[in-house]
Amino acid sequence: MASECGPGKSSWPELVGYSGETAARIIERQNHNVNAIVLLDGTPTTKDFRCDRVWVWIDEARKVIRTPKIT
Repeated sequence: MASECGPGKSSWPELVGYSGETAARIIERQNHNVNAIVLLDGTPTTKDFRCDRVWVWIDEARKVIRTPKIT
């Protein structure tokens, strides 16, 4: 999807297990074109695709539970 959205990183598998807030800061530092949004697993979201958005899914312990990526 990076090609669709231009240059820059589009996925962060290495952040699974990090705190959600830390992961969001890293994502936004590594790709200045995105806004990382931390969400509790199960939170309803819109299904549209946007090159400037990364969902950071966390569990109740506030740890990232799946690979954050541009969605």
